[in-house]
Amino acid sequence: MPRPLGELEDAVMTRVWKWNRPVTVREVLEDLQQERSIAYTTVMTVLDNLHQKGWVRREAEGRAYRYEAVSTRAAYAAALMNEAWSQSDNPAAALVAFFGMMSPQQRQALSDAVRMVEGDTLRTAEDGTVRTAEGGVLRGEGEARAAAEEPQNPAGPESGTER
Repeated sequence: MPRPLGELEDAVMTRVWKWNRPVTVREVLEDLQQERSIAYTTVMTVLDNLHQKGWVRREAEGRAYRYEAVSTRAAYAAALMNEAWSQSDNPAAALVAFFGMMSPQQRQALSDAVRMVEGDTLRTAEDGTVRTAEGGVLRGEGEARAAAEEPQNPAGPESGTER
């Protein structure tokens, strides 16, 4: 189970996941600088740490690297939820309590996800949105490809699985 990302690691990974392509330290730096004052070497260190932890892979490009996510944000979130759930002494009660905290939209997304896992027919729109046969939206734009590529049991980088 992956440990939760730190604040700066999450800010960096958010960009890597959002852009869904190999990125340079400079690109991440320039985007982060819109929100906070941060040094190039800090971003470089964070990306190197994320590489060492298995969150990103990197390819040399000249004297620099391009970094790419090993797993999706959805897989990361799923691994965190699975870990929290598995720590409960009463998993069924934990799920009931969790479902009780959900909004109607979240419960619908859960229902759609269960149908996906059970193999119901899905349709992918041109914008990448995945819909169930009943018309429910399962994934938003940009996550449809990830849904098709994710392993059945996404456990993050420590499991050794890459997307």
